[in-house]
Amino acid sequence: MQSDKSPDHLSPTPTHHDLGDGQSKDKADASHIDAATHQRALDARHQQVAGLKGLFHDLKILRITLLATLGGFLFGYDQGVVGNVLVLESFGAKFPRVYSDSGIKGWVVCTLLLGAWLGSLLSGPICDRFGRKRTIMFQVLLFLLGSALQTGAQAESYLFGGRFVAGLSIGSLTHIVPMYIAELSPPNVRGSLVALQQLSITLGILFSYWIAYGTSHIGGTRCAPEVPYTGPVSNGQPTFDPYHDVPAGGCTGQSVASWRIPVGIQMFPALVLGFGMFWMPYSPRWLSEVGREDEALATLSYLRSRDIHDAAVVNEFLEIKAEVLVIRELRAERLGGKGGWMSRGLQPYAELCSTKANRHRLFIGCVTMFYQQFIGCNTIIYYAPTIFAQLGLDPNTTSLLATGVYGITNTLFTLPAVFFLDSVGRRPLLMIGATGCFVSLVMVGSLVAAFGHAWPSHVSAGRVAIAFVYIYDVFFSFSWAPIGWVLPSEIFNLATRSTGVSITTSCTWMSNFIIGVVSPLMLSTIPNGGTYFFFAAFAVLGFLTTYFLMPETRLKTLEEMDELFGEITSESDKAVIARVRGDLGLAETQPQSAGMV
Repeated sequence: MQSDKSPDHLSPTPTHHDLGDGQSKDKADASHIDAATHQRALDARHQQVAGLKGLFHDLKILRITLLATLGGFLFGYDQGVVGNVLVLESFGAKFPRVYSDSGIKGWVVCTLLLGAWLGSLLSGPICDRFGRKRTIMFQVLLFLLGSALQTGAQAESYLFGGRFVAGLSIGSLTHIVPMYIAELSPPNVRGSLVALQQLSITLGILFSYWIAYGTSHIGGTRCAPEVPYTGPVSNGQPTFDPYHDVPAGGCTGQSVASWRIPVGIQMFPALVLGFGMFWMPYSPRWLSEVGREDEALATLSYLRSRDIHDAAVVNEFLEIKAEVLVIRELRAERLGGKGGWMSRGLQPYAELCSTKANRHRLFIGCVTMFYQQFIGCNTIIYYAPTIFAQLGLDPNTTSLLATGVYGITNTLFTLPAVFFLDSVGRRPLLMIGATGCFVSLVMVGSLVAAFGHAWPSHVSAGRVAIAFVYIYDVFFSFSWAPIGWVLPSEIFNLATRSTGVSITTSCTWMSNFIIGVVSPLMLSTIPNGGTYFFFAAFAVLGFLTTYFLMPETRLKTLEEMDELFGEITSESDKAVIARVRGDLGLAETQPQSAGMV
């Protein structure tokens, strides 16, 4: 059984030699801070380095983040591998109904998404009760079970069941991991560190594409090379029919290993994540919330590589403590001491709807996740081989290769967000990304409408369409893809964070589910490139929503989000806040410099 203390807290308090560059000479008591020291701590925080230099300034928090984002890698890998597996002839020979029926094919993708939607909703109260760290470890076990069922599937029921179980885990991990990273991170690099979640997702997609491409050649690319195709004609050629083109004894060419290996490989990074979390710290904000204040302070000291009495560490700890004390006192007043466990459990949901500021935050979190899906990214990721085949490429080889190149593009152009998100800001990147996605989708749709009926006769037009698919990927990868995870993880206060992020994450999974169900039908039935115009319309809506409704969260601490969103409280609430902060020495001071370098 896991120790009640994080392994990091079993070591002595950091000494002077453990402290990072820029160590403050101010010392403070962990129960109170004087106004002058508080002001100096604020000024020092606002002079911290952001961007690429800030990201590599503290390798400790970077290493913790890289391990935690393996949760995103699992999501990305499964997201990418499923589309490649579904087009393999050896998979079609084993599951002919799935291979042939676009509706059933969509449900194979969407069973995991439905599980993820449910998992993200259930994760909120579980993560509040047991902590971010323990919940991640439990979800790894659930993911291993789901992956094993898929890898060894001998019938459709095992395939669907495994994907649902894995989905429960992935939904929970995508809720917890960005929040865990945000709660550990200093504000000057929080956006970059949470954006690593998206980079890890893209790396998972990239690895899955190339692993699936490599294993697709095990035994050849055809189920039975000696059997001519008798299936529907595509681009002037007959295609594989799993009901008639498979010999009595099964495939003589492509091996079942061509799809079982890429499905099973995802268990390895899950094991690394599960074991690695034993050595990771608890969230200091969760520790404070459950009353383990000494551990919270020690964890902050460890994460910031500063002495436990350093003024900056103490100031951050007291800001967290103030929020916890205010929440606790205000909740006690509202419940009047009469609330049972159910009332306390439902309180965060009530608080999310109780004020205009909280409703605004919930709206921003949900629509960001909604647009992340309805701008069309996962339609291309899930069905990239199908899309590239429709644009004139060979479905067995060239389209899989083009899909792998798409994965490389996806990964490379997530890096600008990781490096510059905390320097440039969230709003500019979202608006630039929405504009680029709109133009690219309109171009692809127009080319499909004009030449899609005869790609072999219009090879150049097909190549231009494929180029714009890649351009779309460039703009989406540095904007809506990473920021969709960053914004919801940082905009809620401690009282509603786990519940709020749970709801916004469930929104992305439900949107993802809808996209997964309808995309194969849209691609096969809507004529004249209508699918691409449909997604382009949401890019326009995303731009308008960002411009008019989204505030800039760059460089704000998690404890400053109430002020940013204009949280309006009653006079009695304000009195409680002023008294708690005054008792801790947190005067209402302003930093002398609001810009980071």
